[in-house]
Amino acid sequence: MKAFFKKTSGKLKDAWARLTSRFKGSSKKESLTPTAAHLPEHGELDGTGREVLLSLKNVDITFGKGDKAVKAVKNVSFDIYKGETFSLVGESGSGKTTIGRAVIRVNPCAAGEILYKGTRISGKIPHSLDREVIRNVQMVFQDPAASLNERATVDYIISEGLYNFKLFENEADRVRKVEKVITDVGLLPEHLTRYPHEFSGGQRQRIGLARAMIMEPEFVVADEPISALDVSIRAQILNLLKKFQKEKNITYLFIAHDLSIVRFISDRIGVIYKGDIVEIAAAEELFDYPLHPYTRSLISAIPIPDPKLEKNKQLFTYDPSVHDYSESKPYLKCIGHDHYVFGNDAELQEYTALRERGVPLKTITILSDEEKAKAEEAKPEQVSAEAAGILEAPVHDTGNVLYMIGSIVLPIAGLVAFPIFKKKKYMKNYKACKKGTIIGFAIRGAVVAIFGLCLLLALL
Repeated sequence: MKAFFKKTSGKLKDAWARLTSRFKGSSKKESLTPTAAHLPEHGELDGTGREVLLSLKNVDITFGKGDKAVKAVKNVSFDIYKGETFSLVGESGSGKTTIGRAVIRVNPCAAGEILYKGTRISGKIPHSLDREVIRNVQMVFQDPAASLNERATVDYIISEGLYNFKLFENEADRVRKVEKVITDVGLLPEHLTRYPHEFSGGQRQRIGLARAMIMEPEFVVADEPISALDVSIRAQILNLLKKFQKEKNITYLFIAHDLSIVRFISDRIGVIYKGDIVEIAAAEELFDYPLHPYTRSLISAIPIPDPKLEKNKQLFTYDPSVHDYSESKPYLKCIGHDHYVFGNDAELQEYTALRERGVPLKTITILSDEEKAKAEEAKPEQVSAEAAGILEAPVHDTGNVLYMIGSIVLPIAGLVAFPIFKKKKYMKNYKACKKGTIIGFAIRGAVVAIFGLCLLLALL
């Protein structure tokens, strides 16, 4: 009987969820670009005659629900043109990989849309279009060990896409294609019978690259494909990527956190900070005129080959508190020269004036030995001030579940406790006590209501 009620309630919940999602989504469908059953042969052209292959429009990506919801990507918009390498750069946790996974339809968009050749590929799309997107958009993953099936041979790993889409005429044609692509990435046909654990990190990344390239994609998301490799191997993988781009006219979304690498392989670079795109420009334009302070901090962190200069280099640290967005809200705007910067009206006027001067901005400062010594003397005071700022936050604000349980058992005590926690800025403890207090009073109210109903029925 319990199983029957559990099954029935589950079906009712699913039906209700589908019904509510239909009504919620009905208002959004009007603003979304209509999708099609198949991709067009070419994408739309922009004002300069370049073909827009991929376009993100006001994309939001959120993880979790309610109080635990985290908006990883906020209102992101940019275009990627056919045949170019567009690099997305930012520190760890800024949302780079989240965007890449949204492009290959792994992460759903909470708002906005992703267009491929002018056709919407985010959200619900026809099965035929989904297969075409998988066929034309491939991904090279960051971890070459975790992205390969350890139980499958290299031959099967590379051939899996061929099997799924039937991209070969017969067995001989399949073998010919696999041997050609394994040779193109610098491995030997005899490696096809081996397993991933028998290869080094660089060789595994070559296998992952071969798996993507055998599908003959138009667009490849390269998610930090060289970060787990030795420095000597990185150049080889980058050369392979450029080779395939030249031979097959492939477009890349190259995700990285090191500006020193992307400068020499990128046509355009987008800088992302905590889910916001803060700057987009051509590679040399961005390095000559890094207008946003966060971009300057990334460039200043690039190591200098000379040890003495690197020792005396003064790092530029980005401080988000320099922005005052209380009245004028920031937005991404083109200030000319195909250069986009994120800021409010006052900041954008300042950025435009800096760019129009035409004088490259100095991003790296080399101190003399005397200046370096003075900076070292002042450093302990700065560190202690930073430590004091960290300690201002409550140490024991954990939101322990015991606070909620205690407030359920003793709601009067919880009613007294949660305002105190709020006043002292123990926000997690405050939420736990408040939630427990509400539940405690609700339970007692329900008991009183049931008892009163029973008493009323008994009197009648």
